[in-house]
Amino acid sequence: MSLQAFLVSTGVVAVSEIGDKTQLLALLLAARFKRPLPIVGGIIVATLFNHAIAGALGAWLGTAVSPDILRWVLGLLFIAMGIWALIPDKLDDAKVDEAATLFGIFWITTATFFLAEMGDKTQLATAALAARFSAVVSVVAGTTLGMLIADVPAVFLGHMFSEQAKGSWVRYVAAAIFIALGVATLVPGLLPAF
Repeated sequence: MSLQAFLVSTGVVAVSEIGDKTQLLALLLAARFKRPLPIVGGIIVATLFNHAIAGALGAWLGTAVSPDILRWVLGLLFIAMGIWALIPDKLDDAKVDEAATLFGIFWITTATFFLAEMGDKTQLATAALAARFSAVVSVVAGTTLGMLIADVPAVFLGHMFSEQAKGSWVRYVAAAIFIALGVATLVPGLLPAF
């Protein structure tokens, strides 16, 4: 394992993740579901899987998928997630088996984080760092740690915030943020690049 590749990858991703859409996603998932541990677990699994793909296949991904197609897919995905956020969550209203709830939150987090990271700057950074250092394992370990440094505090802040926030208010804020991200993705230059 290359210590330099690990440390550089950790630092680059931790800094670039501040204010990123996935950090906002971590905050919103924690506020909505109020279960930080399965959310953190989902972030770890999604990031490891996503960054492993980026590290191993980064050069291929950059040439196989046009940035324009990726922009449309991500933009429409965020708008769909915004609309989904407006639908009241049945977990708030009904008693559900605890194990099924935790398992569901874990998979929701894993899927949304994996998709949100597709084409994201941290995924592209992972591919570039893996090419630069020729140390995929060190880079993936470092970029994953960088994501956790930025996103785990957001999960616990979102969890603390959720105790004071009404469920409907959190849904409206989440919907607005996701729809804004979708529109910003579809209209280049509207907001700074994520």
